[in-house]
Amino acid sequence: MTLRRSPAAAVATAAVVVGLCSAPGVEAADAPLVVHPGESIQAAVDRAKPGDVIQIAPGTYPGSVNITKPRLTLQGAGGNTVITPSAQGTENACAAAGHGICVTGTEQSPLTYVRLRSLTVSGFRKNGVDAAWTDRMEVNRVTARANGQQGISQQRSVRAVFRDNVAENNGESGIFLANAVDAEGGALDTKHTLIADNELSGNRIGLVLRRVRTVDAEYNDITANCGGVFVVGDEGVPRAGSLTLSRNLVAANNKYCPANARLPFIQGAGIVLTGAEKTQVIHNRVVENIGTSPMSGGIVLFRSVVGAPNTGNSVRDNTAMGNSPADLSADDQSKDNVFSGSTCRVSQPKGLC
Repeated sequence: MTLRRSPAAAVATAAVVVGLCSAPGVEAADAPLVVHPGESIQAAVDRAKPGDVIQIAPGTYPGSVNITKPRLTLQGAGGNTVITPSAQGTENACAAAGHGICVTGTEQSPLTYVRLRSLTVSGFRKNGVDAAWTDRMEVNRVTARANGQQGISQQRSVRAVFRDNVAENNGESGIFLANAVDAEGGALDTKHTLIADNELSGNRIGLVLRRVRTVDAEYNDITANCGGVFVVGDEGVPRAGSLTLSRNLVAANNKYCPANARLPFIQGAGIVLTGAEKTQVIHNRVVENIGTSPMSGGIVLFRSVVGAPNTGNSVRDNTAMGNSPADLSADDQSKDNVFSGSTCRVSQPKGLC
């Protein structure tokens, strides 16, 4: 059922990554800094210069990592390199905030070209990876597991790449992108942030795109969450939208998550658009998302909690089957949306299939 890209596409993707690695200003040092079990990753980050690679050997490393320098690479050994909370949880600002790895710039000086690769971040009170004010950040082959809020979270950032990650069993989202987590306002132009080839499972919601624009989410496997993908907008200007969701597998997101202050309970929600505009939902496989929540179903255009309609969205050429109460649905606030070419059996209202 997976919708992974073809080998040719993978080669093309690798070429893009190589091109990024060789871009001006991102060359690494000749020899990496190496951290072994019992040593401090944060101490290596503090010693590092922009452009350095910090190589983390297999092992478990208690303690949060706070990155405020540009062009650093944290390179682990995949699932054998595990970052967990320290006993005290006070070693730096990142730990005090409850996160695992923090990558933080400023509005005046966004942090550029930080890379997190081949490591696991697990068991933190809030977010596994927490990023803000970054430009061209890359998160690749990172596992974010069993964190209290988001697995991987980014706000106020542009041109990021999230590829080949696993985010599972986190309290809120697997991957979460937002204009700002603590403020209202218009949607952020992310300048084509890419979310590709990730596995998102067991979370409250697999992927959340909140008040953002120009994001491409493709070839992701999003399964066994309470909800698969949520595109969340509101009445802010510019509106959330101009996004592309393509060639994702969104299947059996049938966990039950109770209501919170803003949303009703979530269960069996595949792809949900609320208050979004000009979003392309194309060539996805959305199957067996079943529930009785107001947002349950395959591809759902749901009324915004602040009254902003879904407008100008295109839902086409998807396979949406075995979802309940409907494979495709649009609430009565939605207008000027196009449904065409999808394979489905049940729609609300009738005629969307």
